[in-house]
Amino acid sequence: MKILAFESTCDETAAAIVEDGRKILTDQINSQADLHAVYGGVVPEIASRCHVESISILAQRAIEAAGIEKKDIDAVAVSYAPGLIGAVLVGVNFAKSAALALGVPLIPVHHIRGHIAANYLAYPELEPPFLCLAISGGNTLLVDVRDYTDMKIIGATRDDAAGECFDKTARVLDLPYPGGKRIDELSQGGDDTKYHFPIAHVDGNPYDMSFSGLKTAVINLVHNSQQKGEEIDRASLAASFTKAVSDSLVPRTMMAAKELGYKKVVVAGGVAANSRIRADFKAACDKNGLEMFVPPLKLCGDNGAMIGAQAYYEYLAGTRAGSDLNAYATMDL
Repeated sequence: MKILAFESTCDETAAAIVEDGRKILTDQINSQADLHAVYGGVVPEIASRCHVESISILAQRAIEAAGIEKKDIDAVAVSYAPGLIGAVLVGVNFAKSAALALGVPLIPVHHIRGHIAANYLAYPELEPPFLCLAISGGNTLLVDVRDYTDMKIIGATRDDAAGECFDKTARVLDLPYPGGKRIDELSQGGDDTKYHFPIAHVDGNPYDMSFSGLKTAVINLVHNSQQKGEEIDRASLAASFTKAVSDSLVPRTMMAAKELGYKKVVVAGGVAANSRIRADFKAACDKNGLEMFVPPLKLCGDNGAMIGAQAYYEYLAGTRAGSDLNAYATMDL
């Protein structure tokens, strides 16, 4: 089954063709990072306009790159929530038109489910059930993945997402957008014990997280140092900050895996590209005798292939949408 899938929830426009949920025939992506770098972050209106300009071109390019014809497409899929509402609307409306024109089913896909499914593309042997930590710019979730379409959130951030915290820390350090990658690069060789940052614990749910205090601590440290004329060891600050994020994510995931009895741990989302977090998860999984699955870097960020992968299993579960499909800025997993 060949699925034409679209992703446009933030600042990447993507069109991919995925076969049977596991094989990428093509994954065409147009990144807007350079456009938004001038502003230090994503400007929703600019993002929406760029999606409009590129999505039709990418769709045609995907069909050509896959070496197929339009009649070979069995379904159209689209990420319809959550995300920047204007950006999501572009993908949803184009996908509805494409499905109607091709006479094939339309499959709506939750963006975070797509991130989880990126691992199916990287690891053909991976099957639910497993525990997944989904970490991105807008979400930080611990998910009990019982089946391909049966998932339950057991822990989440109460405020800022881990990815947002990376972006804000990068901004206060005057690093260019996108911040997560820049912090990773800067932290190499830094002393991760030089600065001490808080790791929050939430009463009532040991799996829940909070990153607003960490973000505030970084901002206050930088501003206080500037006011006193003190020089900051930027590499060590980046390393210490990353360690604090990792120390919040990894132990909770290991604890949840042990208590739920899982032997497979999956990490997904843009923040999963961070080298320190990947290394810490690998070490923790090895120590606890767990299998670790994390996508290659090209599948950590937003892409169309992950939407096509999850769409296959949504299709098998009977998920369909009509011309009344809407876009949503927020939606439970």
